[in-house]
Amino acid sequence: MTQEFDDKLDRAARQLATEVAPQRDLWPDIASAMAAPGRSRWTPMFAQAAAVVLLVGASSAITYVAVKNDQAPVVSIEPQLVFEQASFGGNYHLGPDFQAARNGLRAELDAELARLSPEASADIRANLDQIHTAIADINKVLEQEPGNALLQQKLLRAYTEELSLLNRVGGLTRDVMMRNDI
Repeated sequence: MTQEFDDKLDRAARQLATEVAPQRDLWPDIASAMAAPGRSRWTPMFAQAAAVVLLVGASSAITYVAVKNDQAPVVSIEPQLVFEQASFGGNYHLGPDFQAARNGLRAELDAELARLSPEASADIRANLDQIHTAIADINKVLEQEPGNALLQQKLLRAYTEELSLLNRVGGLTRDVMMRNDI
């Protein structure tokens, strides 16, 4: 900055008042505040102690009421699901839903096979015979070893393959009949 500018600032600063007088006399309020007794240090501690006692008492009362109400009868809810034993063999049979799906697909099988060529129909019948033979063989072994989890898994897989084949045969002829781009 320049010297001239600094001189102007100095002159303006010298013209300011150096003391500011209060608008009223503050000393009487200050003196009375100093003379008045201060708040006790014990008051906040007593308030905190009372809050702790109140909290402990309230939680104890709630615990007592909760424990006292434990003699109420227990309501048990029975599940809506029915669990069936997941094994097969001589003493076991497939569920009714599986049987219904299988019987429905078997009923459609003859009508579907009639629509296919004789070679395709023979191949499908051979595949079904092979699956039925496997199911019968696995069931014979399961009668002797009903707890064999591997055989149970293979039997379930054979039943699934049978349903899959029956469904694919029906899908083949349905897809052919539905095509409208021919």
